[in-house]
Amino acid sequence: MYYEVIPEGRTEALTYDFDDSLVPGQIVMVPISRRVMPGLVVKKVAQPDFQTKSISKVLYSKSLPGHLLDTVQFVHDYYKAPLGAAVSLVIPKGVEKKRRKTEQMFGIGDRAKKSSIQLNPAQKMALEGLSKAPGATKLLFGVTGSGKTNIYLKMADKALSGQNSVILLVPEIALTGQLVQVFREVFGDKVVVMHSGQTEAERHLIFNSLLENEDPLIVIGARSALFAPLNNLGLIIIDEEHENSYYQENPPRYSAIRVASFMASRLGCPLILGSATPTVEDFYLASRQDAVVTLTEKAKTAATKPQIRIIDFKDRDEFNKNRYFSSSLLKAISENLEQRRQTLIFHNRRGSSPLTICENCGEELLCPHCFLPLTLHADTYVLQCHTCGFSRPVPTVCPKCGAPGLVHKGFGTKLLETELCKLFPKARVRRFDADNKKGEGLDAMYPEVHNGEVDILVGTQILAKGLDLPKLATIGVVQADAGLSLPDYMAEERTFQLLTQVIGRVGRGHLSAAEVFIQTFRPEHPVLKFAADEDYLGFYKYLISKRQRAGFPPFKFVMRLEITMKTEAIVLKKVRELINKLKNDSRLVVSPPQPAFHERTLKGYTWQIVVRSRSRKALLEACSGLDKSFKITLDPPGLL
Repeated sequence: MYYEVIPEGRTEALTYDFDDSLVPGQIVMVPISRRVMPGLVVKKVAQPDFQTKSISKVLYSKSLPGHLLDTVQFVHDYYKAPLGAAVSLVIPKGVEKKRRKTEQMFGIGDRAKKSSIQLNPAQKMALEGLSKAPGATKLLFGVTGSGKTNIYLKMADKALSGQNSVILLVPEIALTGQLVQVFREVFGDKVVVMHSGQTEAERHLIFNSLLENEDPLIVIGARSALFAPLNNLGLIIIDEEHENSYYQENPPRYSAIRVASFMASRLGCPLILGSATPTVEDFYLASRQDAVVTLTEKAKTAATKPQIRIIDFKDRDEFNKNRYFSSSLLKAISENLEQRRQTLIFHNRRGSSPLTICENCGEELLCPHCFLPLTLHADTYVLQCHTCGFSRPVPTVCPKCGAPGLVHKGFGTKLLETELCKLFPKARVRRFDADNKKGEGLDAMYPEVHNGEVDILVGTQILAKGLDLPKLATIGVVQADAGLSLPDYMAEERTFQLLTQVIGRVGRGHLSAAEVFIQTFRPEHPVLKFAADEDYLGFYKYLISKRQRAGFPPFKFVMRLEITMKTEAIVLKKVRELINKLKNDSRLVVSPPQPAFHERTLKGYTWQIVVRSRSRKALLEACSGLDKSFKITLDPPGLL
């Protein structure tokens, strides 16, 4: 008998022979040159007119669920990913290795016995709206603190009762533990956790247990959990659906939201996208399909809108005591410490100082690989590149002129942490960002943070998502306009989303009053005012109008073509040749060539072309047959 198999990492399916009967979706080991590697059986085929090799081994008698095999083909067709790369999404690394079973890893057992899940009237209406909304994909637009998690619980309970499994995606590993705790209180050991922070062995063992399991389960995890081998998948939920982490940057590039939408349509099950700040594209498309369900009331009746103040960084009276924190914010922190309440200081830049220059000659210390500014980390006294990870000790003199006058400009979370420890020496200050060591991050420290054992939290966007802290009274956004100047049509949207999520950490009904201080050099900017007013619909109307006038998504699809060459002259030559070719297609709007955001690296110079069109097909046709040196990225991922 002969079978078509997609070997992991290969560009196409190959034909092999095997004596026994196999079914599509089975994982096997096949020879490739002198190696033996995992592969996925696609279908049985007739005997070919060429000599074939034999399948070496069948790893599992049970095949993957049919929707995962179809998803492999979808990722290949839709994202033009090589078949072998798409297969790597559904087969865990090290699948050919033998593992020692440790039952406690599997998390499979009975559900917990608790009282029924209680919904308030607004949540009941939203739940009914989701059941009646047309199509498979539905958008739950719920303000922060409205209790979207309760709706998720109720829908998961219904799915399990119908003998269907559930996948719940969260944007960050740090948030997984919180939702797992809530879900396990209701569903006990029916909850299984999957994410990239687990070891290869852990992920493999969990994969094995899920594949062999017949009972309905709830899998909670980050993006990759979407490919859990669950039978009878009956519900997919994507929380904080606006987050960029749902898009995989590394090959095979894909949007978890778009892939989940395909799965839901294929299975005929609902996909719930939940967010207080949905992407403009998703809100636009869902509105046109009458698939938006709103949840505008706070879950707790005691919840009150926080007092929000926008403070101008240029106001000297506000910054006469400290250059980073306004006098109003410092006063609020002092009062919180006296009353045993928490303060959250948010700044979306880690490290101590993002710029180191010589006062004598003006030389800027750059990464030797990326040619980007090195960030000072004062606790270890090293300069680090946040793009490639390069680090070096801080030199005592300028590497160019030899003068000793090196100065550090700007500030990050480590500097803010140090400053707060000086200002409030008796306060328990903790920083949460990507520089936390294992066991010191938010996921590990969440119980202490939740119980109020930390007085001042300092951190990046990790602190903006999903936290419910009963003792949090004040939020200080140190520089709210930091992301508005980025050369990206999504800069305003990302800033609004981040600010709204941060503001949503307070005013959730735990305390009678809460306040937010938004420090900025641009207090008049409309995005900051929309965020301060918690006015998503006003912001949406403002931005959708700009997008329509400028011809950006959701009104046109966007493709970026990047190329890197050793010299700038060769790059420009290649780019201009391509532009001349693309301009012949009247369906395309082609931008002038421009340097990429990270223009220069050790590989050479990178330039880009932005191409827009009303037709996704036109973009795909335009990039077919291109020089392999061009990197192709389609945006926004949620639409494509």
